[in-house]
Amino acid sequence: MVRHVLDALHGVAASRIVVVVGHGADAMITKLSGRLDGVTIEFAEQAEQRGTGDAVGIALATLGAQDGAGDDVIVLPGDTPLLRPESLVAMVETHRSTAAAATALTARVDDATGYGRIIRDASGSVTGIVEHADATTEQRDIDEINTSIYCFRRDLLADALGRIRPDNAQGEWYLTDVIGVLHGDGHRVSAWVVDDPAEAQGVNDRVQLAAAEATLRTRINDGWMRAGVTLVDPASTVIDPDVELARDVTVFPGAVLRGATVVDEGAQIGPHAVLVDAVVGAGAVIGASAVLESGAVVEAGAQVDPLTLLVGSARRAQR
Repeated sequence: MVRHVLDALHGVAASRIVVVVGHGADAMITKLSGRLDGVTIEFAEQAEQRGTGDAVGIALATLGAQDGAGDDVIVLPGDTPLLRPESLVAMVETHRSTAAAATALTARVDDATGYGRIIRDASGSVTGIVEHADATTEQRDIDEINTSIYCFRRDLLADALGRIRPDNAQGEWYLTDVIGVLHGDGHRVSAWVVDDPAEAQGVNDRVQLAAAEATLRTRINDGWMRAGVTLVDPASTVIDPDVELARDVTVFPGAVLRGATVVDEGAQIGPHAVLVDAVVGAGAVIGASAVLESGAVVEAGAQVDPLTLLVGSARRAQR
């Protein structure tokens, strides 16, 4: 899920990326280690879960006190896999065009239960964010919610974080309180309202996870079909984000393509075939329910029989 969130950074030209980890840190670091858009992903550990403000403070400490002090800092939660890169770019552009100290990405929803509410003054300017647990009855009627996605001026963020306190129902350091601090200091706080509220939807249980995965699968499959790939039944086809498909590839119902799988032009992937980190040459045919794993390579024009298992560099060429 976090990988999808990081993918939303495409287009904003991030110079450094810091992921704050807590429970399960080792597994997270192993999974995410590498580079994104040429930038090495760094990690910082929040040993005690003391709130979002504390987490951002830990990330800033990792960035260092002086390096890039005049830059903007984008803050993303790890549970919003549907966020689109273009939405993040629009938020950053709004932040810079309005010369804001902070800009929040917000959404308007029919049911705001559980979300922080955006507080605006009579002129429409953002004055603060109040968490649901701390909101008054009147504030809970507000339909504009905080998505926990922000862009801050880095120098002002560091100072504001040092002035927030855990005086709330959860006893945590809320990053949302930074908005009120900045407004109180006379700084401008902007907001950009996302067109599709689903982009900012968090994943808190397996029902929401399944819904998010279905949306992501539809986006990925639609993109490949527009690029010239034939998906006979998109609803039953699973393609991971890192898979690469050439034009005129045909994927039959129930196929699953995962990892760094690469399929060249004109190849056919049979019904219920499973490819994991596999390479399929141009014009090759993968039979129904065949399984290709761990770097299996099928040469151009080859045919893999149904129910065949290929592992590693094993090859099968019948033409």
